Amino acid sequence: MSDELVKPLTHVDEYLKLAQEHDVSDVHLAPTCKPKWRRFGLLQPIWENAEEFTAEGTETLARNYLPEQELRRLEEKGDVDFAYDPGFGRFRASVVKTRLGWEMVFRVISTKLRSMEELGLPDAIKPLLKYQNGLVLVTGAVGSGKSTTLASLINQINHEREDHIITLEDPIEYVIDSAGCHVNQREVHTHTESFSNALRAALREDPDVIMVGEMRDLETISLAITAAETGHLVLATLHTGSAARTLDRILDVFPTEQREQIRIMVAESLRGVISQQLVPRQDGTGRELALELLVNTTAVASLVREGKTFMLPGVMQTGKKIGMVMMDDALIDLVKEGRITSDEAIARAVDPATMRQTLDV
Repeated sequence: MSDELVKPLTHVDEYLKLAQEHDVSDVHLAPTCKPKWRRFGLLQPIWENAEEFTAEGTETLARNYLPEQELRRLEEKGDVDFAYDPGFGRFRASVVKTRLGWEMVFRVISTKLRSMEELGLPDAIKPLLKYQNGLVLVTGAVGSGKSTTLASLINQINHEREDHIITLEDPIEYVIDSAGCHVNQREVHTHTESFSNALRAALREDPDVIMVGEMRDLETISLAITAAETGHLVLATLHTGSAARTLDRILDVFPTEQREQIRIMVAESLRGVISQQLVPRQDGTGRELALELLVNTTAVASLVREGKTFMLPGVMQTGKKIGMVMMDDALIDLVKEGRITSDEAIARAVDPATMRQTLDV
């Protein structure tokens, strides 16, 4: 490789085209740094011999591509997130003002909606999508594929049912065309002020299925639970790592005096929790999906109602015959199949000590 420095490219679109060609999930353009991308879960420079960006350089790049409305929001608030479509793909764009200057991160969105089978989602999830009401939660850390899974579940419903689906997203990532269902997609900041406002409006639009891109606050969580109780199937995401933590998070946002009532509502309306991680493959060629699945049974509902979520793992172990899976068991299976390393499994385990013993490490 030549020792000559690689100069910064003149437009963000050039970086995004490169990202698409090399199976990249995210692109990072920041002052005092070389251009970087996240490939198979690892953040690395695009070119080792690239010039570092200057503050003026990243600001110029940002100003050259930001729509006027988003530029105005950035100037007012200091950060902006939106869906960017330059004509050759879709990207979730984030621009923030920092101590060093303007920084940009782009999430590459696959425009191809993938089926549940293509994503490797278990068949045990399908019965959850047949309910006329209730709450289905998809959880995991940022970058764990929640949006991709959620879009796949909505598309499964879209092709199997004849209903009205409303999606509330920030921003819209996958474009879902109406098939058997009539699909309306709304974007926070573009079509509505907030998730809670959009959810309140959605309840007046005769929906059958509502997808909430993220349950961020008390009001949104409360409205989602109410919608699930009043005859709507609600699919939503949370940034939690396991089924038990997910239920604790939901309950903990409510004032103490309301928690008993909320436990009863969640116990009755919950259909299932899908928790997931994307783990780098052992051969370095991509990432594997590790998935935990909780299905609401009489035993699960009883524990939620009584506030004994710490006992859920035991119930999940006995629920394997209906498709329940614990995260650590999913990781162990991936290690045994030679798809991920023991070190990755231990680092991502809910109970690392037990994982070490099981894998004899």
